[in-house]
Amino acid sequence: MLYRTVPKTGDKLSILGFGCMRFPSTRTGGVDEERAIRQIRHAIDAGVNYFDTAPIYHLGKSEQVLGRALAGGYREKVRIATKLPHWSVFEREDMDRILNGQLKTLQTDHIDYYLLHSLAGASFKKMRDLGVVEFLDAAKKDGRIKNAGFSFHGNVKEFREIVDACDWQFCQIQYNYLDEQNQAGTEGLRYAAAKGLAVIIMEPLRGGNLAGRVPASIQKIWDEAPAKRSPAEWGLRWVWDHPEVTVVLSGMNDEVHIDENLRVADEALPGSLTPDERALIDRVRDEYRRLMKVGCTGCGYCMPCPFGVDIPGCFAGYNAHAIFPHDRAIKFQYLGHHGGLMGEKSHAGLCRQCGKCAKICPQHLPIPALMKDVSKEMEGMMGVVVPVLRGLLWCSHKIGRVRRAIMGEKAHA
Repeated sequence: MLYRTVPKTGDKLSILGFGCMRFPSTRTGGVDEERAIRQIRHAIDAGVNYFDTAPIYHLGKSEQVLGRALAGGYREKVRIATKLPHWSVFEREDMDRILNGQLKTLQTDHIDYYLLHSLAGASFKKMRDLGVVEFLDAAKKDGRIKNAGFSFHGNVKEFREIVDACDWQFCQIQYNYLDEQNQAGTEGLRYAAAKGLAVIIMEPLRGGNLAGRVPASIQKIWDEAPAKRSPAEWGLRWVWDHPEVTVVLSGMNDEVHIDENLRVADEALPGSLTPDERALIDRVRDEYRRLMKVGCTGCGYCMPCPFGVDIPGCFAGYNAHAIFPHDRAIKFQYLGHHGGLMGEKSHAGLCRQCGKCAKICPQHLPIPALMKDVSKEMEGMMGVVVPVLRGLLWCSHKIGRVRRAIMGEKAHA
């Protein structure tokens, strides 16, 4: 296993991190806990020391399974990363309540890498106004967390502003050979690294879509390579080739895939791809873009939209759905990020056809007309799914407040 160093602390992290969002499942759809625990411990024994989870993963089961997997001496061998969900925070006391619950669930007295989950500009402003910076400082001071960071799903301008706003130790961004210009992108990767942040990469294979069942025209290009590698190995090597990257997360849930990733993580030094290999990957990227419905490069010239539409983000979700129609999670991710569940609404349906974006698009895309297509394809369930989920979060918050009030009265009785 190769390791890379966290610039601000000197901590050595395995270049392969274990993403705990996609544990193996049972026939009834629940987590196959026994198998997941075997996989986690096998990865630790092979040198993986970074494990990434969150309260929302597997509807709350991910942290529970990881906590149990790390019993028996495994906790001391790893760094745990988990997240504070900003959509569940309504007041300052929620931050401590959530963190303290996570410590109990994970069966530990500290979180090594604690992230504000899925930030963009508006969600960070909300959290900062509620006192999250003071919360993180206090949690570091009393030892409940060791390092503070954030995961990100916004544009590069917002990313740079968040990086500059606090003394972060690390950040987590989506990055792969299709997302060089989406969200934080290459510019954000280099900016964070230049500021001394460790950079954790999520979605290096676009949720597995860049591996396994790839389009025939893509596989034809891979088959031309002298070095015979799977699409997954090519994708991971491309990300690890960047010296600014610290850890690459893989949502590993199959033993064969875990062993393949472990093998590659023994070899993937930064700068190890040859010029010919990088050119081959560029051809694959270009072919994927040819298959997309919208030729958006994610440059962001069209932003900000006066009506709040995240134009590049909406196109990215629309294109992903077109290329990978078998992946049902893509629409739910679109609804979560753009439908108002995990921040401000930014979906295509907000477009008012003003045409300002089309006038300045370097690709000369008919953006207002395309927004109608995106809304029709991606937002059919939004009017039902998002209000229901928001209602559940609100009810959970209110029930928690009542329960805490009752327990407080009992304590004073």
